[in-house]
Amino acid sequence: MTKKISIALMLLFLGIHIGVTQQVSSAQTPTPVAPKTTKSICPTQLRASVDAVINRPLLSRARWGILVETLTSRQSLYSRDAQKYFTPASNAKLLTTAAALQHLGANFRIRTSIYQDAQGILRVVGRGDPSLSDTQLRTLAKQLQQKGITQIKQLIADDSYIQGEIVNPTWEWEDVQSDYGAPISSFILNENAFSLKLSPQAVGKPLQISWTDINEAKQWRIVNQSITIEKNQPSYIGVSRDLSGTVLQIKGNLAANTEPYLVTLPVVDPNYYFLRRFRTILATEKIILGQTFVGTGNNNQQEIAFVESPLLSKLLAETNANSNNLYAEALLRALAVNQPKVKNKNTDDIGLEVLKASLTKLGVDPANYVLVDGSGLSRRNLVAPEALVQTLRGIAKTPVASVYRASLPVAGKNGTLKDRFQGTSAEGIVQAKTGTLTGAVSLSGYVNGLNYEPLVFSIMVNQNEQPASVVRQAIDEIVVLLTQLQRC
Repeated sequence: MTKKISIALMLLFLGIHIGVTQQVSSAQTPTPVAPKTTKSICPTQLRASVDAVINRPLLSRARWGILVETLTSRQSLYSRDAQKYFTPASNAKLLTTAAALQHLGANFRIRTSIYQDAQGILRVVGRGDPSLSDTQLRTLAKQLQQKGITQIKQLIADDSYIQGEIVNPTWEWEDVQSDYGAPISSFILNENAFSLKLSPQAVGKPLQISWTDINEAKQWRIVNQSITIEKNQPSYIGVSRDLSGTVLQIKGNLAANTEPYLVTLPVVDPNYYFLRRFRTILATEKIILGQTFVGTGNNNQQEIAFVESPLLSKLLAETNANSNNLYAEALLRALAVNQPKVKNKNTDDIGLEVLKASLTKLGVDPANYVLVDGSGLSRRNLVAPEALVQTLRGIAKTPVASVYRASLPVAGKNGTLKDRFQGTSAEGIVQAKTGTLTGAVSLSGYVNGLNYEPLVFSIMVNQNEQPASVVRQAIDEIVVLLTQLQRC
């Protein structure tokens, strides 16, 4: 069995695993109902109970923002700095996905097309589909084959659909060179990440490097400073790239009896990664590809092949349940679809404007948040707990409410909450979005209690020096308290 590790500089865990999609509830899944519990607290006891958790000496330096309200009547049950700004981490995805669903609709798809002009030149147009994989490239190749195309003299990769930097300039360097910080562009293939496998050899020998795609091996100069150590010894692997993006440094050690490690890394240039992979796949369909370029083509062309992403409802599920940063960033840019293109204005900036307009329609006060990306990876994002509660309540009143809810992890069941709340009164009845950055932990969502009306909540913790696991445990205790509410 091959184990998967993140590269050494991935100090932040956002609950995302490239290429792994867990099953989440469908839009038709009924709202979870709480099991009976012997424990209960009255609303008047909630404040003292929550304060007892957050005032522990271990958490005395942390900054807490909490808002708990009833979903329909908007009765406030607990509020602490609810209008102040916090770093939201991946809770920012709640805003991005709500805006995408509201603006684009649950049936929206992202299309990747191939056009042909009168001279026989082909142009493939990427539109930022985060789900595009080798499987879809094979579908495109087969469509070309069915058209009788056996040779392509020129292929243009048209990357004009999404304009701007391929990585957000406010992201930290350790994020940019980790798979969870993969670049975003018109072409997103295999989540813009590739893998290599590191295997132990004889003791004292460097680790053996095996590439899943030999074409990627040609793009890098490898500095392998790793070593195979004695059996049953502690192992550590560190993989990083230099600022030029052309040198991979491999450090650390692996015990001789250790299974191989799979390291996943972001691609440097999505356009040429796409072209390399497409050339390989075309060859498997016996289609010879000649020259390739990155640029644009003329409009006098006919679409001869296309593939489409899953429905937006499915894209939301991957974004929220698995906290997929790349999907969130792609959805932010999708918000710019059909918007006027402004010279020297990036697609993500246009998406942020549409996001704000969409959330305002849902009743979210724009003064309650400042976003610079769609995933929450940037430390410059600022969100008040009130903004998240307003978003959750606003989308709950729309016809697409069930789609949105189905995209959220369910406590103890799936996504980033699969291993939390198991065996507690919150299991199966809390639907919430996680968020984690260094020093910032958050959880916001819904509580569907048996003995009390549905609740909406946001809990955000910043400026904390404790391990994230310690903070999560405290947050989980508070959420369990919410599930034990009953009218007294």
